[in-house]
Order: sequence, then C-alpha cells, then structure tokens
Amino acid sequence: MADHPSILCENLTYSYPGAESPALSEVSFEARSGEYIGVVGPNGGGKSTLVRTLNGLLKPESGEVRVFGLDPATEPFEVRKRVGMLFQNPDNGLVSPFVEDDVAFGLENLGVEREEMRGRVHAAMLSVGLEGFERRETHTLSGGEKQRVALAGLLAVEPDLLVLDEPTSMLDAAGRREVLERLDHFRGKKTILHATHHLEELFEADRILVLKDGELAADIPPERLFSDGDLMRENRLVPPTLLRLAEALGVPPRRTADELAAEILKRVRARSSG
Repeated sequence: MADHPSILCENLTYSYPGAESPALSEVSFEARSGEYIGVVGPNGGGKSTLVRTLNGLLKPESGEVRVFGLDPATEPFEVRKRVGMLFQNPDNGLVSPFVEDDVAFGLENLGVEREEMRGRVHAAMLSVGLEGFERRETHTLSGGEKQRVALAGLLAVEPDLLVLDEPTSMLDAAGRREVLERLDHFRGKKTILHATHHLEELFEADRILVLKDGELAADIPPERLFSDGDLMRENRLVPPTLLRLAEALGVPPRRTADELAAEILKRVRARSSG
C-alpha cells in the first residue's frame, strides 16, 4: 500500500443526471505522499465533484479513481478510514451537543476502545488548539471554532489524506485565519487536497490544479499560476490582493506570502522615507 500514490485519477469523467455536459471530463493527476495540492476554478468548474469522488460519495461514469490504491466506489469503508473530509459549512459536520463527544464520534463508529479513544480525542483537540473546550456546547462556538472541532474529529481518526472542500468559505476573517493556521501544522505530514475560491490560501501549496468546465486546465506550481495573467483571466481567477499590491509596487513574485508581504513593506517604507 505504501507504494501507491495518495490519489490517482486517470481520465476521470462524471456527469450529473440530466446535465448537458460532464461535471468532470477526463481529469488525470496524481498526488504523492505529503503533497499540498490546491484546486481552484470558477463556480461549476468541477471542484466539489472531484472532492466527492475521492471518498465514494460519487461514482465515476468512466475513468479511474484510486486512493492509496483503493477504489472509493467499491471500497468506501476502507477509503474513509484513511481520508478525512472537511466541508464548507461547519454546522453540517457537528453531530453531538458537546465538543469532545463530537470529536469522538468517528472513533465510536470505528469501534475504537474507550481508553484509546480518550487519548486520540485529547491529542486531536490539542493539535487544533481546543484544549479546555471538552465540555463546551457546540452551538455556542464561533464559526472558526466549529470548523476546528470538525477538523479535530477528522484528525482523531488519524487519516493519511485530508480533503478540504472550501473549508473557509463560510467563515469570517478571524475564523479563516484560525483554520488555516491549524492546517499549516500538517503540511508535509499528511497529503492535503484543498479546494478553494481564495487563491491567497494556496501561496505555499506544492501545486495547484485549475479546473474549468470540468476539464483540467492546468497543473502547475502557485508561483507560475500567479504570474500568468492570461491563464488567470481565462479561468476567471482573481489574483490575491497581496499580488495585486505587489504588482503595483513593482515587487517580483516570492515563494511565500510572508516573504512577499515583507518585501512590500520594505518598498513602502523606502518610498515613505524617500
């Protein structure tokens, strides 16, 4: 199993009943262990459809999907032991009135022994900064806190692959920052597939897949995508604010958002002092 890529899609095609064109059309890519891969594109491009084929929620019309060598359509239970999925609306992922019970829910379904469950729940809550929240009622939490509870529930199951379907789209700026900071801890430790409309969340991704009209328009590093204005326009992608500011100041692209912000600040200070 260790020899298999985390994700392998070959000519993946899926059509919704009654649709005039496929939601996914012959999409092919693979994700290696520990990679952080972004998925972007306009509404209707196929991002969420792709995500749902990875744990068997949707069965491909043709082509192939393998997750750690397993077929999600025929072996969904085995796949879901290794894949954690985080969706847009944090309220949809909460099933218990208290935080620690919610985090334990997946482990209970897997029949994990009580003592082991306690340890894994504690470790998962610690990893997302929720220590002390054990008996908090989930309905009293902020959006960012709810999404972190959902993330802790995934991590307690100890998945090898995290699949994120626009996990910050319903959060305010503070909530987005909370979730992204916690996800950053797992960079390189787990394979991550992150679908989002917010391109600034993918500055430090290893690669970005661009989906348009169900087809894979590009599979490139973020710095190449962000510097290709034609590709961005063709796929109706809006450059992150930081990049637009950098361009206005004549700052060349940088590998990380922090490096770019530091160079922008340096230029602004130089202009102010001049």
